[in-house]
Amino acid sequence: MTSDDAGIYASVKALAVASTNSALHGTHGFLHSTSFILARNVAVVLAVVFWLGLAYWVHKDARRRVADPFLVFLATLLGLAPPYIGPVIYLLFRPAETIADVRARRVEVQALEHQLGRSSLPACPVCSAAIEPDYLGCPVCATVLRQPCVTCHAPLEPLWQMCPYCATSVELSAADLDAVLTAEAKTISLVGDNVPLVAQPETRAADL
Repeated sequence: MTSDDAGIYASVKALAVASTNSALHGTHGFLHSTSFILARNVAVVLAVVFWLGLAYWVHKDARRRVADPFLVFLATLLGLAPPYIGPVIYLLFRPAETIADVRARRVEVQALEHQLGRSSLPACPVCSAAIEPDYLGCPVCATVLRQPCVTCHAPLEPLWQMCPYCATSVELSAADLDAVLTAEAKTISLVGDNVPLVAQPETRAADL
């Protein structure tokens, strides 16, 4: 290698070292600049606020879905650690319904059961309103359904010839018996066009 080549090589090497030092100095200066430090601090603050916000959301959502305070505490810890991954794990294992939804569904089921229970009660032969087995008359259309016993005033079924509560005899005339049979016939309905008459079951006060 001649002296000229050695000088060129030394110049190129010195230029490369100077360029590297300049780049490192520029990077170092950028990392320690006021703008970069401010942006870094803002990003760290936003990350911490978002992390705490996720933890608070997990705590609030767990209180809406879990009735056990200890499980709510565990869910809150899961929302805090590990950061950002804990809330995702909570979303995978949290209850599908809130406590309010469970209560509302339970109330709806109870209301449906109550409605079905009322539909099984006997109905008034005139207005088809639901009546209790011990009603003397229909509260809707004021139809007299049963006569009270003359001794204990218990409701008597039309075909009874003795009060089952006090053993008082009940005398029915022929006209009253015909009227009773006519009223009983009204409780019979046709199941189909060519199906014979079938009597509807009727709840009696003596069976209660």
